[in-house]
Amino acid sequence: MGEPVSRLPAHPDPLPPAVQELFAERVKRGGKVLNVHHTFAHAPKLSAASMHMAMALRFETATPRVLIELAIVRSAQIANGVYELKQHKPMLLAQGFSQEKYDALENWRTSPLFDDKERAVLTFCDEMADRGNVTDATFAQLGRFFTPQQVMELAFAFGTYYGTALIMNAMRIKLETD
Repeated sequence: MGEPVSRLPAHPDPLPPAVQELFAERVKRGGKVLNVHHTFAHAPKLSAASMHMAMALRFETATPRVLIELAIVRSAQIANGVYELKQHKPMLLAQGFSQEKYDALENWRTSPLFDDKERAVLTFCDEMADRGNVTDATFAQLGRFFTPQQVMELAFAFGTYYGTALIMNAMRIKLETD
């Protein structure tokens, strides 16, 4: 067994077959096996489902990826998801979101840097974080810019990653050092 990467113990050596399969799938998709994957792999079936959701949100949405990442990063900010922010900040910036806008994101309401579409997404995210209490006005504003499918994609992005940030915080997953 290696060193634990969270509050949970390290996996046994050799890895259980279900965990080996999960890690092989991560690598096959061009990824690395991160501390979050080691932690989530303690529940292999749920970890696999989580991976499929993450991949669908990243590569199979009608919503532009930059807005999906914006919802994910906002979820991490609200949930104080340090691990998630470290992983998704580069993904958001890689989609053309500027560092200046990223730096203003915590105070987006008073920043002139965000357009009406981004403000609709951010308002929706902030209100979702309030126990899902999204106002009719916010929902109508979102509907001006997005189809019902895209609204659901944004809701899944925020909700999934908000919950993931809470899990990561509870498990105290260590940040990678590289």
